[in-house]
Amino acid sequence: MPPRNDILQGTLALLVLQTLSARGPMHGYALTQEIQRGSKELLRVEEGSVYPALHRMTQQGWLKGKWGFTERGRPARIYAITAAGRRQLAVEREQWSRLTAGVNRVLRLA
Repeated sequence: MPPRNDILQGTLALLVLQTLSARGPMHGYALTQEIQRGSKELLRVEEGSVYPALHRMTQQGWLKGKWGFTERGRPARIYAITAAGRRQLAVEREQWSRLTAGVNRVLRLA
């Protein structure tokens, strides 16, 4: 069975916020590619997942989007993290730490 590299449910916001915080504003496709590169090809974010998530995070005030152009000159919505998004990133990181600590505890039981 090939290894799965789907994004664990609930981690997409963490990955998007972290990537935009570290790398600066970018459009959706570039964001998916950056997450894939940053994970050394271990994670794959499908465009069909990222665009609804970007829209949702924009509505929540974590991101702001404005029209700009891709590296190839195509019009695209460019997303940037907001102050509220940085606060949410801290929350998401804490939740991720607690989740992984719990999983690691269970794995040590074996």
